[in-house]
Amino acid sequence: MTDALTLSNRRDPTLPLRKPLFRKLFSRNPLLLKLLAIIGVGTVLLFLFVDNLTRHTENQMSFIEPQYQQQILQYGAEAERLYNQKDEQQLLTWINQLQEREATWAAIVVPQLTPLAGTQIDQGYIQRFNLGRDVRWKIHLYFTNNPTIEVPFSTGEARFIMQLPQRMRPGALLPYTVLILQIALPLFILCLMAYVIYRHVMAPLQRLEQATHQFSLGQLDVRASNHLGNRDDELTALATTFDHMAERTSELITTQRQMLSDLSHELRTPLARMDMAVDGLEAGFDPEQAVARLRHETSTMRSLVEDALTLAWLSNENPRLRQDDFDLTELLEVICDDARFEFPNHQLDAYLHKEAPLHNSSQRALGQAVENIIRNALSHTPPGLRVELSLRSSGNHYQIQVRDQGPGVPDAYLTDIFKPFFQLDKSRTNSSNSEHSASADQQRVRGGFGLGLALAKRQVEAAGGAIVAQNGKAANHQNTIPGTAISYGLEITITLPLRGSKTSDR
Repeated sequence: MTDALTLSNRRDPTLPLRKPLFRKLFSRNPLLLKLLAIIGVGTVLLFLFVDNLTRHTENQMSFIEPQYQQQILQYGAEAERLYNQKDEQQLLTWINQLQEREATWAAIVVPQLTPLAGTQIDQGYIQRFNLGRDVRWKIHLYFTNNPTIEVPFSTGEARFIMQLPQRMRPGALLPYTVLILQIALPLFILCLMAYVIYRHVMAPLQRLEQATHQFSLGQLDVRASNHLGNRDDELTALATTFDHMAERTSELITTQRQMLSDLSHELRTPLARMDMAVDGLEAGFDPEQAVARLRHETSTMRSLVEDALTLAWLSNENPRLRQDDFDLTELLEVICDDARFEFPNHQLDAYLHKEAPLHNSSQRALGQAVENIIRNALSHTPPGLRVELSLRSSGNHYQIQVRDQGPGVPDAYLTDIFKPFFQLDKSRTNSSNSEHSASADQQRVRGGFGLGLALAKRQVEAAGGAIVAQNGKAANHQNTIPGTAISYGLEITITLPLRGSKTSDR
């Protein structure tokens, strides 16, 4: 029973450790932690500082000024002198004048303690007994009545006592001090703290505002997070999100501008041929040839516009096409049959699985992408040579590889061939590997406008996959003579997850 309880209470090591609530909250909201530290800790420190400063100031103000202490001691010395002369009338006259001048009362007393009921008083207490305060004692500032001050005679026989005159009472500036220390000073410190918080919060927001304004004026390369230093909080995340948006928007704008420029350039040729055909009709030339030319050019322009619109939609909307479940082998077989019919002078070899179920993908997008890639390979492979299509499963992924025996592409342009309307100059092809000098996109598959591989890349990515290109190498083939090898040109590899995340179109 104990072993069972122990095993049931033991944490599964595969489960992630749960962070405490506050730790999880602060890890996700570092700005909240900063504000709590500044406001909470700062407020507590402010209260302690103001309280200690007020206590210290009040303590310093609770003693009689040195000149007043000296004057009271002089009063005591004068009273002792008159008392020692044994002239009570003169002593009384002086005390009356003192009381009138200081608006207080004063007296000369001989303290005597008389114990009752046979009790006794300790001599030390009798010696320490006072009728009033010493001039060096602290005065309570918040008491209404002024304290009694005592000046003992040097002989200890009598004592001069008087109520502290109002003009000598310490703490005359206490109301102003309280106003400054408990209202004005905390208000100033809180305003300073609010300014620090404001600057801390508004600095990145102001930078984001400036970047937004500059971006709206057409400065597409402006970024906000470059000026935030090592800061790492919610406002930094906001600036990073803005930078991602700016990067994405600038790419879209640049791509659209380039696409419009390339599209207008590509449309000039069919439009010029259509003008020539119309001129031929007007001049009475062969009408059938002119109509055939017009039909061909309109079909070419339609293909160009359709591909350009599809590419623009894929680039701008960035959709996720992952709603179909289908057999990848069946799809590839249909594409290969169509390609063999379209290119009867080429050899297309397909090495496929008996079945290859694919989930959460797009049959239409993948079909168009693979079709474009195969047509591109066949178009750049001389008649009689081979194009190879293979399907492999690797872990949780499928790999579709298309290899041709064309001239290949220089390594520096392997990523550029997936750009819309990309044209590679023939003189830049690697002539050492092949006598041919056409790039993979140069002969312009599907109407000849360099959109095939660009569409394929975006369609594969929309279906959740990835596509890369590389130059092929000599490799042994099962149908060749032993000891010989086939030299491949361009190799394009598509990687697809066996089961992608199901996401609807955006």
